[in-house]
Amino acid sequence: MTRFELQSRNLASEHVAHSHDFHQLILATSGVTELAMEGQEERVTARRGCLIPSSRHHEYEGDGSNRTLVLDIPVVQLASLEKGDDIERLFDKPRFFTIPPALNQLTHALANQLEQCPGLQNEIAILLLRALTMYLQDEPASTVAQLGTRCVSERLDLERLDAWLDRHLADDIRVEQLAALCALSPGHFHACFRELTGITPLAYVQRRRLEHARTLARHSVLSLGHIAMLVGFRDQGSFSRAYRRHFDIAPSSDR
Repeated sequence: MTRFELQSRNLASEHVAHSHDFHQLILATSGVTELAMEGQEERVTARRGCLIPSSRHHEYEGDGSNRTLVLDIPVVQLASLEKGDDIERLFDKPRFFTIPPALNQLTHALANQLEQCPGLQNEIAILLLRALTMYLQDEPASTVAQLGTRCVSERLDLERLDAWLDRHLADDIRVEQLAALCALSPGHFHACFRELTGITPLAYVQRRRLEHARTLARHSVLSLGHIAMLVGFRDQGSFSRAYRRHFDIAPSSDR
């Protein structure tokens, strides 16, 4: 079986410059990484991914708080993979690409699955590559839609919204507050947000609360009741039910 190395990593806020003898796919579910290669320089975020061909020099620096999927792809093994030629063509040249809502959702889901079942990294990697290949093959036909999404994303600065949310997770967060941050009406904000992310603003807030809760549950000694309060749940019972629905595991078992 073709073997890949897929990791969910936090890229530190230190400058790294190197090359390697394998292709690499970089996708972020949160945070920012500045990445430069062959005259191109962009930010890898939940909305922009990066394909780095084998042996191409590149430099990067994370923000220290990102959550990034890094997939190493041995060139010699692609020939044994179904539609390996299609995947190989993805790496004809260095490229950054826009991540549509559906691929963003899949990335989040696979990142969570990887954390829960690291032994499935090869299967998860293959699924991710096949989804990416299908999307990028259709990319020229969706240019207009991508341009529209880019215009929306200029008004909806998710990084700014995430920073605000992280400061107010314990509070009652309303769509009107988020819309005001983007200078949009609540109705227009709701429609634009769903177009950009694929989910409603309140569903996004709930996911943000639970992701922070999982970090606290796994890496702190705080009680579950205290964690529930810190991320905005009214009681431990409602927190535990939401946690189980989202992660398919109780917070007490996830510690």
